[in-house]
Amino acid sequence: MIRDFQLADLVTLLNGFAGMGAVLATMKFLAEGEPAFLWLAFALLPLSLLFDIADGRIARWRRKSSPLGQELDSLADLVSFGVAPAGLAFAMGMQGGWDALVLIYFVACGISRLARYNTTAAAMSDDAGKVKYFEGTPIPSSLLLVALLAFLAMKGWFGARLPFGELLVGPWRFHPLVLLYALSGSAMISKTLRIPKP
Repeated sequence: MIRDFQLADLVTLLNGFAGMGAVLATMKFLAEGEPAFLWLAFALLPLSLLFDIADGRIARWRRKSSPLGQELDSLADLVSFGVAPAGLAFAMGMQGGWDALVLIYFVACGISRLARYNTTAAAMSDDAGKVKYFEGTPIPSSLLLVALLAFLAMKGWFGARLPFGELLVGPWRFHPLVLLYALSGSAMISKTLRIPKP
């Protein structure tokens, strides 16, 4: 199968590799508490974005794109910009029951966003095959949340020191900061929010 990959597809895989590396680094941080692993996760996600941008440019430059490449791109994006940012939020201290539900919702929104894009991209394309705008925010916009978490980590504001503290709502704990993930996920699945595609 790999022999059938285009150059752009291999770059897309690098996006997924970097995203999965961030997930594993986050898990290592949770297991050992070593901050270097947390910073490795933060560093790998912008690298994922660079690969995500590069694969599209390479496909257009070589004039070689395929349904396989589109699916690869979405799956890699889900890992790098959906699962990894949610894992970082959990590692930073958003570990209450309500937090977990919000983070699951965020990832579900990312899945839905990517599936909708794959099924509507052809209808939204111009004569050159380029999509003019995104319906809802693109999933890489989650890197804004990652940048915020990196800032908080730099200040030492994580774990018990997360901004806005922790509430007990019914049987579960809740960190108000996690609502940014709910907002981001909801923006991804918005049908009325249209973002021009560069």
